[in-house]
Amino acid sequence: MALRGVWQLQKLIVSYRDWGGSSRGIRAFMESQLPAFKEKNPQLEVIAELNYTRYKRETRWSAVSANLLFQSPFSPGNKNERVVCVKNMTPEDVHQCATRLRNALGRKVVKLKTKHVTKHPSVQGTWTTDLQM
Repeated sequence: MALRGVWQLQKLIVSYRDWGGSSRGIRAFMESQLPAFKEKNPQLEVIAELNYTRYKRETRWSAVSANLLFQSPFSPGNKNERVVCVKNMTPEDVHQCATRLRNALGRKVVKLKTKHVTKHPSVQGTWTTDLQM
């Protein structure tokens, strides 16, 4: 998603294995849907990397990681990275994850403490429709 005309997703890294059933969906996504995804998003740098580890303890599953750029007036150049595991997913699910990462903002999710948000809270309380005068 673009914030102030700047796309927040700068780089999409697709990591997979060339063997094993858990990477089957991401390999099919790379063959069929990734070229079209690259053409539709020319502002995006897409990198495909092959995961290869020798020992079972070092195993890294198939994942899609995104480098998001959140530009705020207080801290320009602040970078945010999100990693989504796509193990045992279908190619359509992997495409949906990549699209969601493309549409995401780089901001962190902040939980609001109250339902009513204002700069100047009322001393007398929040207005409701059941107010009796």
